[in-house]
Amino acid sequence: MSETPPTVYIVDDDPAIRKSLFRLLSSAGYCCICHESAEAFLDEYKPGEPGCVLIDLDLPGIDGFGVQESLSSMEIGPPAIFLTGTGDIPASVRAMKAGAVDFLTKPVDASTLLSAVEEALAFDDATRTAISTSDDLRVRLETLTPRERQVLDRVVLGRQNKQIAAELGTAVKTIKVHRARMMRKMQMPSLAELVRAMVELDAESRSG
Repeated sequence: MSETPPTVYIVDDDPAIRKSLFRLLSSAGYCCICHESAEAFLDEYKPGEPGCVLIDLDLPGIDGFGVQESLSSMEIGPPAIFLTGTGDIPASVRAMKAGAVDFLTKPVDASTLLSAVEEALAFDDATRTAISTSDDLRVRLETLTPRERQVLDRVVLGRQNKQIAAELGTAVKTIKVHRARMMRKMQMPSLAELVRAMVELDAESRSG
């Protein structure tokens, strides 16, 4: 979705592991940036940049969970893949509950890592697309007149033109005009798509 190519951020205090991960991912065609600490990554990361982050769980200073918490506070933070030297089940459960894409144990199999990165980048792209769609929808809503918005709200509730006309105290043919203008401004391919988008936007607003 983004015109900027995604970046895979590698955050690990072990130089050998950073080098190994960088080679593997670069050879697979990914743009990679390495950081030796969570602090270095968080200082240099530009919020909003597309990509994902491979985080060593047991980092000195701010650990992997600290990084994940910082990213979660951003409007759009890169999805995380945890790397750890131990198969710590409680830690993996905590990471996944907090939204991590995967929790991998070192040494990680190349195909497993690449699959996790692909999944993380796909998730990141889907998230950005959804946010962009919601932003576009809000902009279009601002173009509606108060009456067109009233018609839209009732259409989403499943009201027919005759019912809307009765509720708003006007003629059916007037409602048809408002409805046609509303559909044109909202730029949706169908009424079903418009209703779905409005329901999702409402759910997003409530959760936010």
